[in-house]
Amino acid sequence: MSFGESITTVLRKYADFNGRAGRPEFWWWILFYALVAAALGVFNVIPLGDASSLGAVLSSLWGIAMLLPTLAVIVRRLRDTGQGWGHVFWLLVPIAGLIVLAVMLSQPGKAAAVA
Repeated sequence: MSFGESITTVLRKYADFNGRAGRPEFWWWILFYALVAAALGVFNVIPLGDASSLGAVLSSLWGIAMLLPTLAVIVRRLRDTGQGWGHVFWLLVPIAGLIVLAVMLSQPGKAAAVA
């Protein structure tokens, strides 16, 4: 799966928590998310009042808008590795939880069970 295909797939399945997501789909999406967030950080030099900046507002809006698609692709990726969706809660553990989840998401996919 290419970079562009991954982005369109994740956005097309933005609220689809069923199915599976391969490694390329997930990691290309994470790269896209991080690149856009970094690009929005450029606008931090434009102040909005005393305590905020345009970059902070845009980054917040980006994070809120992409929360559901990101959670959906994480759940689909966990399912592909044979893990349950409950492992998403590792994100609530500072630093170590992100590392544990990244290791889980990096595992190769398991064959689908035939019913």
